[in-house]
Amino acid sequence: MCGIVGIVGKTNVNQALYDALTVLQHRGQDAAGIVTSHEGRLFLRKDNGLVRDVFQQRHMQRLTGPMGIGHVRYPTAGSSSSAEAQPFYVNSPYGITLAHNGNLTNVEQLSREIYESDLRHVNTTSDSEVLLNVFAHELAVRNKLQPTPEDIFAAVSEVHERCRGGYAVVAMITGYGIVGFRDPNAIRPIVFGKRETEDGVEYMIASESVALDVLGFTLIRDVEPGEAVYITEEGELYTHQCATQSNYAPCIFEHVYLARPDSIIDGISVYKARLRMGEKLAEKIQRERPDHDIDVIIPIPDTSRTAALELANHLGVKFREGFVKNRYIGRTFIMPGQAARKKSVRQKLNAIELEFRGKNVMLVDDSIVRGTTCKQIIQMAREAGAKSVYFCSAAPAVRYPNVYGIDMPSVHELIAHGRTTEEVRELIGADWLIYQDLQDLKEAVRTHKSPRIQNFDCAVFDGEYITGDVNDAYLNKIEQARNDANKAKATMVSEIIDLHNN
Repeated sequence: MCGIVGIVGKTNVNQALYDALTVLQHRGQDAAGIVTSHEGRLFLRKDNGLVRDVFQQRHMQRLTGPMGIGHVRYPTAGSSSSAEAQPFYVNSPYGITLAHNGNLTNVEQLSREIYESDLRHVNTTSDSEVLLNVFAHELAVRNKLQPTPEDIFAAVSEVHERCRGGYAVVAMITGYGIVGFRDPNAIRPIVFGKRETEDGVEYMIASESVALDVLGFTLIRDVEPGEAVYITEEGELYTHQCATQSNYAPCIFEHVYLARPDSIIDGISVYKARLRMGEKLAEKIQRERPDHDIDVIIPIPDTSRTAALELANHLGVKFREGFVKNRYIGRTFIMPGQAARKKSVRQKLNAIELEFRGKNVMLVDDSIVRGTTCKQIIQMAREAGAKSVYFCSAAPAVRYPNVYGIDMPSVHELIAHGRTTEEVRELIGADWLIYQDLQDLKEAVRTHKSPRIQNFDCAVFDGEYITGDVNDAYLNKIEQARNDANKAKATMVSEIIDLHNN
């Protein structure tokens, strides 16, 4: 999960890119980067850290030009190397920079092809750099001094032919324009919009519509599965379907957790989808325990608040804010390393005792992934005096790893993998555990406004990978790579401690 943005403006876009990335900060807190283009020259700043920390005044003053792209990153396999901060750059052809959200499932094959056939060098382990080189190569073989929209769309078509997985991309071709494209299954989100200024029309491409809203852009629409959008430096807009076959199957976890509630993704309001998740949960509780003894419903801030409120309304139970959140602690789900997650929970939340004392409390979270956070929160509720602690997940049990850009690669980190609901309940210490049913989740997200979406990528819940190229061998290889990376990181930390002690 990362955030991407691209703007073609009439004046300097550095401040607009910065503002857009701060709005998309929830999609990644590991690294940030911006590159702008002015009179054929590129200006790049990227580093580890939050947007506000990476970009100081001296950096912003150097990021000149009316066109640029930006990226906020979080690591998908525990790595947090600044070398993998985006955007990435290649000088041939034209000078191309690229920012990417997602994950390629055939990256090893592509890496071999790039070296052996395309004769290109990849300097990091990032699949984003691989994708950039594939795109650059396919554009180079057009052998044009000045690329046309048709050349760019043909290159994107070849990217779709060669690359597998989930990806949403913005790429800037120095001196020519910005292109945005989406994988043929539309797994990762990307939208585009425009705004009228005194100097003319400006265009923006971003991961979520909220970035457009905040900067005064009007949402045009989502990029279609397999489609590419090209905006020239002069502000001309071109769109083209670049995939021979496409399938509208966006990641449903965007609506559960990843996206901001004020975003609209694929024509679906994230906020309304989460309201409907609460309705579906209420219906399930009424079916299974019509005589429930819930005294109060308390959300685990912030993502679950919308579903919890609607759940309380439909059950006729009091809704209360029982936890106060420290706004200066990042999202635990996207923090690299399990130790960091464990340490942060009690720093992040504090219970209001009067809302728990002597009550049967239903805690609501958006999902249960590793179980570490909810186990500690349940314990906090008991320490605050709760008589009984029930736990409700707005999503089904997460039983399988995600391979399309969300940090869930290891099945052994997923508390529900290979376990029943009752076994998970015992592990997290709840008196009652209720999960959303998958069909109910699909119905909550799908609306009459999105009739084209007949399916979702629900692999984390049902193990059915939409690209059809993910098997046990692939998953085992990812898990091994993750374990090796974690061991290397632990060894490095140990060596640093030994060096300090000596």
